[in-house]
Amino acid sequence: MRLTDRRFALVLIAPAALFLAAFVAWPLLRFVSNAFYEISPIAGGPRRFVGFENFATAFAAPAFQGAALRTIVYTVIVVALEFTFGLAVALVFAALGSRSAVFRTVFMYPLMVAPVVAGLLWRFLLIDNFGILNELLRRAGLLHSTDQIAWLSNPKIALFSVALPDIWLTTSFITLVLFAGLQNVPGDVIEAARIDGVRFPTLLFRIILPLLRPVIAVALIVRGIDAARAFDIILIQTSGGPQDSTTTLSLLIYRTMTRNGDPGLASAMGTVYLIGMLVVAAVAIFAIWRPGGDQA
Repeated sequence: MRLTDRRFALVLIAPAALFLAAFVAWPLLRFVSNAFYEISPIAGGPRRFVGFENFATAFAAPAFQGAALRTIVYTVIVVALEFTFGLAVALVFAALGSRSAVFRTVFMYPLMVAPVVAGLLWRFLLIDNFGILNELLRRAGLLHSTDQIAWLSNPKIALFSVALPDIWLTTSFITLVLFAGLQNVPGDVIEAARIDGVRFPTLLFRIILPLLRPVIAVALIVRGIDAARAFDIILIQTSGGPQDSTTTLSLLIYRTMTRNGDPGLASAMGTVYLIGMLVVAAVAIFAIWRPGGDQA
């Protein structure tokens, strides 16, 4: 049998397709289907079809509502600050040109740190009474004592505090993506705008950012989904406390599955979580990227 280009391509992608089907598609289908059953936490236990009862229980639970809100707030904080800092640094690197090579390398170092290590590091920095950050602020005269700011114990600021390691860890990713996008911005367009006397704020918001819409969409979607499923960084620092002020959906689903022993309810929460992220990603694509629209 003659091996055509199409058949050859199918042969090449078959191993990857089989791997994805076995380890991604099938577990995902099982996960979604479990949301419609009451499942015994004991392996091999009974399964009883309950329809949408698990979804109704999830939506009616105050814990789920609170975790969903905290997940949204956490994601907005992380993505907004990362994008702001990342864009600023990317613009500086682009202005420096080849002179920024060393600085770019150093700035990418946090990407090599594991999230668990970052969580432990920032826990030592922010922990009450003897945290390094509070000690530095006290020596600088900004605090009277090291326990004046309870970064990880005050429910009012704990969610922002646990977001700091995530921001420090992955701002360099946003910078890298935006810097790569800036390399494709036509130089003659920028030069023409400068000759016409366009000031930098107008140049940034009316020319550079519109040209970066596809890159921005990719960066925000990838980081938004990644931030929304934050788990290990928060677990290491606060385990969801104090007073559940840092319990996001990922932590709530984990607790529902492991501590409460309710796989069906956990799957329902996770399915809602998955659908929500897909909707947000779709909105971001059409609102920011605008496929098929005017890119200027």
